[in-house]
Parts: sequence; structure tokens; C-alpha cells
Amino acid sequence: MSLFDYHAPAELFLAKPAKGSRTKYWRFATAAEAIRYAVEDLRTPLAFGAWLQVGDERFNSVEIQRLYEDGEYPPHDFGVRCVSA
Repeated sequence: MSLFDYHAPAELFLAKPAKGSRTKYWRFATAAEAIRYAVEDLRTPLAFGAWLQVGDERFNSVEIQRLYEDGEYPPHDFGVRCVSA
């Protein structure tokens, strides 16, 4: 997955919200933070119908997982900074 900008702002959408939540949309300062949130915090992005918007590109839950596993993915030493929910 070369040429993907992990530092670009990103939006994460869910087809159905997580249990106990009504939130189906988040904005993140970077795509790396959104990807980490989808994979590590949601744990099953496929179950929620998650998709990621980065610029004009959309990524489904399978593609989100591939971006997370990519060797270009930044180290996991940052905290999630959600711009808005």
C-alpha cells in the first residue's frame, strides 16, 4: 500500500454504532490515528461496517486492516486525538 499518506486528516464511519454508543462518525487529525482506533479499539471494524475517508479515497474495513498491517504504518506510540465526534 505505498503512496498512502498516514499523516493526512481522516474520517471514520460506521454503518452501525458500537454497542452502547450512538456515534457513527469520527474525525481524526491523522489517518494513522483513525486506523489504530478502528483496529485496536473497535477490534472488529468489519462487524460495524467501518470505512475510512482520506481525502477523496475511501477504504473499507478489509482495506483498513491491510493499512494497519502495512510496513509503512507508523509506530503505535501515539494517543488517539479525535478532532470531533
